[in-house]
Amino acid sequence: MAPTVHLIDRGTMEIDVNYPLEGAVTATASNPNPDAVRADGPVFNLVIETDEQTLLWDTGSHPEAGDGHWPPALYDEFTHHDADEHPLPDALAEAGFELADIDAVVQSHLHLDHAGGLHNFAGTDVPVYVHDAELKHAYFEAVTSDTSAYVRGDFDHDLAWEPLYGDNGYLADGVDWVHLPGHTPGLVGLVVEGGAADGRDLIIAGDLAYSAANYEDGHPMGRDLLHSRPDWEASCRRVRDIEARRGALVVYGHDPGQVAALPDLL
Repeated sequence: MAPTVHLIDRGTMEIDVNYPLEGAVTATASNPNPDAVRADGPVFNLVIETDEQTLLWDTGSHPEAGDGHWPPALYDEFTHHDADEHPLPDALAEAGFELADIDAVVQSHLHLDHAGGLHNFAGTDVPVYVHDAELKHAYFEAVTSDTSAYVRGDFDHDLAWEPLYGDNGYLADGVDWVHLPGHTPGLVGLVVEGGAADGRDLIIAGDLAYSAANYEDGHPMGRDLLHSRPDWEASCRRVRDIEARRGALVVYGHDPGQVAALPDLL
């Protein structure tokens, strides 16, 4: 039986549009001082049920993001204004799940809007899958950079880490992981066999593409959201190859239009 995939709503984050779209607002001779534009991006997680186990893809923002858990300068840039209204246990409950139902967590990466719910699994034996390159980079960035999008308090817990090594591998029946560096060194996506409502495979690309414009139009994210442009371009080619071979549906990281449609697509 194919895995089933459920959307977990974690609210909305507001950022300058130049982060997800490089040069979206650009000065010109005729308009030397254009207005800055801030845009909303949904934050969500996915629950993937297989015959073997129930996986949680990402854990969203910490509910106290706006109350001191995120450094003030970071919250000023990446404003998840309703994080406190969508804590992970409540968001899971709205979709019919409990924390106890989760057999394993898959962290696409450890940025502040993706790893803030890990504290819910501290002190448990629930495996937390993350690429080894991501775990190492996240700790390094968190302790060496004042502007890092990694918040050490998100992931510095007593967690049952299960590092992923290499380029791809098996997670559960019908679910494989794939390494997609570029946005971060250790970003991973998932390939879910028959995970779409119409029977197509899913490629959960996450923040490889903030929105469809990054992937479908090839419009890169701004440099502050790209650790490595060459790696990002190579990862996009890799996903396009998987998409073409499998006729898959690609799920992006924060695309408002796609997220609104996901309940009908999954």
